[in-house]
Amino acid sequence: MRVIKQPILLILLTMSLMAVHQVSNGQNSESMSVSLEEAINYALENNQQVINARLEEEIADRQVGEILADGLPQVNLNADLTHNYKIPQTPVTSDFATGEPLEETLYIPFGADYTSQWGASFSQMVFDGSFFIGLEAAKTFTQLSKKDHIKTKIDIAEVVSKAYFGVLVNVERLALVERNYSRLDSLLQETQIMYENGFAEKIDVNRVKVQFNNVKVEKNNYQQIVDLSESLLKFQMGLKPNASIVLTDEIQSIGYFDFELANNFTYEQRIEYSQMNIRKELKQLDIKNVRAKYYPKIDLIANYGRNTGNTSLDGVFTDEWFGAGAIGLRASMPIFDGMRKRRQVQQRQLQAKQIDYSLNLLENNIDIEIEQALTTYNRQIEMMQAQRENMDLSQEVYEVAKIKYNEGVGSNIEVIDADATYKQAQINFYNALYDALISKIDLQKAYGILL
Repeated sequence: MRVIKQPILLILLTMSLMAVHQVSNGQNSESMSVSLEEAINYALENNQQVINARLEEEIADRQVGEILADGLPQVNLNADLTHNYKIPQTPVTSDFATGEPLEETLYIPFGADYTSQWGASFSQMVFDGSFFIGLEAAKTFTQLSKKDHIKTKIDIAEVVSKAYFGVLVNVERLALVERNYSRLDSLLQETQIMYENGFAEKIDVNRVKVQFNNVKVEKNNYQQIVDLSESLLKFQMGLKPNASIVLTDEIQSIGYFDFELANNFTYEQRIEYSQMNIRKELKQLDIKNVRAKYYPKIDLIANYGRNTGNTSLDGVFTDEWFGAGAIGLRASMPIFDGMRKRRQVQQRQLQAKQIDYSLNLLENNIDIEIEQALTTYNRQIEMMQAQRENMDLSQEVYEVAKIKYNEGVGSNIEVIDADATYKQAQINFYNALYDALISKIDLQKAYGILL
């Protein structure tokens, strides 16, 4: 979106952003004076997207602790109180004393009407290959969350920079329109006086008045554009819409791209490349994790408990309790799972190959992006310099036409045409200036040195 060339689109977009911002968590009404660097730093602390990315990073840190908890001792307590309203009967086919078979089977109820027990269990992981790989994967995922946080910061630095430049250019354009307004106001008064004294015709006055009315409307429109572009900047920074902001940087002080910063460029400077490498590492750990499930799992276990029973509920809490406990090792090992894990490993190996191809594609995309950004930047700088020269030349033409008209050797139409050409040259220059500033940001991002 071009702030200068599409004011209506800017107005619609900014109004939408402001509507969203009304319900967001912002700061109190305040007044700020900020340079571009200060605006970016403020946004990196207060923009909602950055805040969410920071929370995602903290969530990833907590997930490491969650996985680590599986390797720590697990202790559980349990207790129950049971009313056996129908006691199961056990068939008896031999005499308990002699062991001789009975003539007929007896069915004897075994159990108490009320039983109660409580106990504690303890387990400690001794070996589980997938646990250690999962812990390593969780730590690696935390690194990915940090990279995502950085990526969000870079994106915010980009949009804040472009919004900041948009305000600077629109302020300059407003000042330009105000100067045009003053110039045409003076020209209109002079032409009116010349008409009253018989040195100009009514049509000359009307021509100037048409130009004057047009620039008057333009002046009001650009004041609104400046206000809306400031609102867009405040939204990107995380400021409330009613906050007051003053930009301390001047557009003339914005320097050109520093090519020395790009001399030793490597793909690792691009955050997207780092993110892709971490995803590749996570996929390799995923493969190891599946393979680790072939290994046995060993746990140390222990438990202790007490139980009792009685024919009445009161007796459950007064009768003698009987204890029981055990300690040991528990091991489990998969033997055959229908080739499930083998197929899982194969899938993940193919996914790892996809990441390798994606890395190669990303390298090619980065090369093309840098080439395009560099070409665009050089072209926009040349265009800006050419439009600056055109603006200076058209100003000279206007001033000469104005002098000739005042001395009676030039025409009113010549002055109006020169004024229109001068204004168009001014518009072209500021369009080119804005495009040059934006191309500088794009080039910095392409080289990975924006933030």
